[in-house]
Amino acid sequence: MRKRRIIVAVTGASGAIYAQRVVSLLAEADCEVHLVVSKLGRRLLHDELGHDGLDLEALTDGRPEAVQVHSDGDVGAAPGSGSFVHEGMVIVPCSANTLGRIAGGMTENLVQRAASCTLKERRRLVICHRETPLSLIDIENMATVTRAGGIIAPMNPGFYLNPESIGDLVDYMAARVLDVLGVGHELDVHWDEHLGRS
Repeated sequence: MRKRRIIVAVTGASGAIYAQRVVSLLAEADCEVHLVVSKLGRRLLHDELGHDGLDLEALTDGRPEAVQVHSDGDVGAAPGSGSFVHEGMVIVPCSANTLGRIAGGMTENLVQRAASCTLKERRRLVICHRETPLSLIDIENMATVTRAGGIIAPMNPGFYLNPESIGDLVDYMAARVLDVLGVGHELDVHWDEHLGRS
């Protein structure tokens, strides 16, 4: 039996730390991660995390063997095929530009092609939109993707857990992404785990 297979795409909206945490948690959960990073996503990883090139050791917290990297320019790569069976795709962070292209059915690169295939095959597509404020165009694009079967998961951390660090906020959102993908984790971020605590 194969491992759970998840496609992770990184685009050029701020929030590289979210991508890093999601990838590392998927690796920790023994998932087979197929990673696609757009050109602006690579710049994002450099600007926000200081990565020179694609640093899989840092992205996976020391588990680079869990990740297979695909070039965003290769629309013929495996994640761009409807016959590539997987348990879900997450775009984290997802720029408004990428959201718009997915909503419009445009597939000029592998991120967009993989997202389109995920929707048409009725697999789980999670869009971690990170930009604010939203224009009406963004809202309508979100509605279009939602009607097509996608899940819009804005990166809006909750504060009911009384976070003490940026890491706590990142963990909250990364755990919510894994929950939506149906991947188990050990992060203590669920409301029911905190009921009755003083």
